[in-house]
Amino acid sequence: MRKITDKRVQSMKVKQRSTITFRMNVLFFSIFILFTMLILRLGYLQIVKGEEYTGKLAQAEEVPVNTSVPRGRIFDSEGRIMVDNLPQRAITYTKMQTTKSNDMYIIAEKLSVLIEKKPNNITKSDLQDFWLKKYPEEALELVTDKERKEIEEEIEKTERNRAIDRLTRSRITEEQLNSFTEDELEVIAIYKEMASGYALSPQIIKGDDIKEEVTVEEFARVSERLGEFEGVNTTTDWRRVKTSSLAILGSTTLPKVGIPKERLDYFLSRDYSRNDRVGTSYIEQQYEEVLQGQKSVVKNITDGKGRVIDIQPVYEGKPGKDLVLTMDSEIQLTHEEIIAEELLKFSKNSGGQYLQNAYFTMMDPYTGEVLSLVGKRIGKNEETGVKEIKDYAFGAFTNAYEVGSTVKPGTILTGYREGVLQVGTSLVDEPIRIKDSQPKSSVFNRFGSIRMTDLQALERSSNVYMFKTAYGVAGSTYRPNQSINFGDDAFLKMRSGYAQLGLGALTGIDLPGEVNRSPGGFEDGKLLDLSIGQFDTYTTLQLAQFASTLANGGSRIQPHVVKEIREPSVDGVQLGTIVKEMTPTILNTVDNTREEIERVRQGMRLVYFSGGGTANKAFGNAPFTGGGKTGTAQSSYYDEKLWRRFNTVNLTHVGFAPYDNPEIAYALVIPHASLESSYKTNFSTPLARRLVDKYFEIKQKNGATLVNDSTSTQLIKPAFTNAKIDEEETKE
Repeated sequence: MRKITDKRVQSMKVKQRSTITFRMNVLFFSIFILFTMLILRLGYLQIVKGEEYTGKLAQAEEVPVNTSVPRGRIFDSEGRIMVDNLPQRAITYTKMQTTKSNDMYIIAEKLSVLIEKKPNNITKSDLQDFWLKKYPEEALELVTDKERKEIEEEIEKTERNRAIDRLTRSRITEEQLNSFTEDELEVIAIYKEMASGYALSPQIIKGDDIKEEVTVEEFARVSERLGEFEGVNTTTDWRRVKTSSLAILGSTTLPKVGIPKERLDYFLSRDYSRNDRVGTSYIEQQYEEVLQGQKSVVKNITDGKGRVIDIQPVYEGKPGKDLVLTMDSEIQLTHEEIIAEELLKFSKNSGGQYLQNAYFTMMDPYTGEVLSLVGKRIGKNEETGVKEIKDYAFGAFTNAYEVGSTVKPGTILTGYREGVLQVGTSLVDEPIRIKDSQPKSSVFNRFGSIRMTDLQALERSSNVYMFKTAYGVAGSTYRPNQSINFGDDAFLKMRSGYAQLGLGALTGIDLPGEVNRSPGGFEDGKLLDLSIGQFDTYTTLQLAQFASTLANGGSRIQPHVVKEIREPSVDGVQLGTIVKEMTPTILNTVDNTREEIERVRQGMRLVYFSGGGTANKAFGNAPFTGGGKTGTAQSSYYDEKLWRRFNTVNLTHVGFAPYDNPEIAYALVIPHASLESSYKTNFSTPLARRLVDKYFEIKQKNGATLVNDSTSTQLIKPAFTNAKIDEEETKE
């Protein structure tokens, strides 16, 4: 029995050892599998995903920091500075991700001993913040326990603290807020600037206000003690300074304003900081990405608590690129002075009480370069109440008016294209009598009948020739005392013809805000008005493009105000190398033959140099050749003070010169130049002559100084005027 028992025990021990061995093998195999999976996973992360995670880590550590990289400068076509950067001393503060308000208050108190900061922009909320910090126990007593309990019962948990804070602030008295000393107010002002910044983005404490610059002594005192103030730095900032009041140069925000709220997402997605300067209008806005430059990039090394313990530069940053404009500032300024002088003079004429604006645009008809863009407006000085002239250049492409007979070359070309007219077609100029309507006639022929050709119709500005052309476009023939029924198609054909030339179509200028007014509608009787520029409205820039299209033989060229984009100057003596040179862009070609376009150009030449031409008195003795067209349009002005609408007259002029190979095309618009009842003469024509004369005079005086060879260097020249318009002055 005992032997059997021993065998049984021995067998059980063998089985037990076998089970333990099996289990150990399974355990070791499982551990092997786990380690294999871990090694494979680490290998996958290291080899396959290593670069991706390394990039993410680098991205987390590399923080773009605004170090006031100078914005690109703007020069005129001759290399004269028009918008510059003026360096200035600045004291900045960079808030860390772990910075607390108490830390900033301590630094603000220390800084207030070293610098002077005026408390001009302190708000009631700023005063309340400081009072709550200074008197925490008194602040707790402003809200009773009962009130706190009621708030806890009635208001959701997430809103309770806000509700208590609002109630506390409402009970801080004016006497308490007015109890702060001058020194404390200075601390509040410094703290306000520090707190308004964003983590890891320098905020200017002092130095961004033209009325409160950092003195040499302040700069030195703070520089000597930077080690005591975590996040404080002394640096060189810059201000945007213009040498011209030309509105289309645009404007930028100040650091204390930063990115406009409506465009915040757009700029933040492009690595801008919230307090960056950005262009907000015209050239500064249109070429923002070119002018802005590239900010410095630093890698912030932080400890376990998120505090920055070291800063390693990654990219030093690069100033913005420079712009060279198409305009010679001497020509531009001279044209501005002429327009301003004449505008004031004309406004004093009998019937000139509603004359407020005048516009003039000149461009190269082959390249689209805008050579002069002038807009002036009469305003009143807020302090003295005396009339003064303000720049209103953007009105040349944002305000549209009835332009009168200057559209007639377009009407003739539309007649050719639609098969209504042939080159040399003659029609009878006679009063047009439509049933139940007043007669319509030409100014020079109120009652008789005069047969005239297309050339004579342009020379003498025949309304009736245009009326009969419009009849033909509508598929009708004029018959006295008959009703009219033209239909919408005639309007579409006329407007299509004008748009090919630039009237009623966006010009495509490289500036934001261009306006193209909607057409006036399709009322039958208005087709005749449309044919003489008395219905649809156009901008001065559209008229200039129209003149350019006629001047160059039928190509509608896109206008542009920027000629070149250049790298920043290396030595401050010569302009930087060219990055991009703007080339002509043909938007469309007119659907007319060369013979037809040349015929219209000949008619425009007669306007200037034929005895019967409407501009002959002003241009007949000009030392240059060319062609043009005058215009007078009936308009109206609503006087808000009198609650009445008055009939007024718009005066316009278009032209080009010289006749062969024109180098300039131009348009002049003077809206509401006179009350219709007081109107005597089109004074826009002699004004146009004066402007063109001045262009050729300056051109001849200076010679061919413009550098057109993109491979050559161009010297930087002083501004044409000594004017200095600070960026902050333009905001006031």
